[in-house]
Amino acid sequence: MATGINTFDEAIQATVDWVDDLQTRLGWHDRNMTYEAMKATLHGLRDALPADEAVFLGGCLPLLLRGVYYEGWHLRDKPLPMPDRDAFVERIRDGVNRALGVDAEEVAGRVFELVAARLPPEELEDVKAVTPASLHFLWPA
Repeated sequence: MATGINTFDEAIQATVDWVDDLQTRLGWHDRNMTYEAMKATLHGLRDALPADEAVFLGGCLPLLLRGVYYEGWHLRDKPLPMPDRDAFVERIRDGVNRALGVDAEEVAGRVFELVAARLPPEELEDVKAVTPASLHFLWPA
């Protein structure tokens, strides 16, 4: 559905491209579930990063996805406690309503893979460098 506003139409298409890319990476057929999985993972990553790096990553996302990324986020004086692997994966499980058959760790890895594929290499290295050590395993080698 076109809005007739080029900026909006381009933002919608760019976001659909990201969702479709992730859907292919996961081998899923449910676009809505793919979106929810992406959203949960991006929110988890956002909250695991220092505020300045979270803002930097958000600025690299397509316009519509950027809004989703910032949804519910509050800039804090102090960072949230660093998530451990299990807490991060649980957050993704919650984000997909604990759907049976969803491997939340695989979802996280595929979203990190997607981000790695779509960010310029130098910007990706900055994000990877400040990702908590407990989540480094999710970035592609």
